Amino acid sequence: MMSGVRDADLIERVASSTGLSPNVAARVVEDVLAFYRLPAEQYVRRRHAELQAEGKKNPEIFPVIAAELRGRLVAAPVLSERQLRRIVYG
Repeated sequence: MMSGVRDADLIERVASSTGLSPNVAARVVEDVLAFYRLPAEQYVRRRHAELQAEGKKNPEIFPVIAAELRGRLVAAPVLSERQLRRIVYG
């Protein structure tokens, strides 16, 4: 086990295919896995804030977030606009 990642085969594959050292490959794998392990609720809140900061309004934001969730590598549950609003506003 390298740096908390249990899949040594994955780390070895990343290291051999990229030329990275095993330690750097382990950090890359950990970073990617952490990105995809982010719970849907946290992802929705983060993306909502990012899109609001870009000047978008909720009628534009919620369809974008719903589409992004459907396309995530580790699929989040399908959430309605109402559920997305509840995540953001409680």
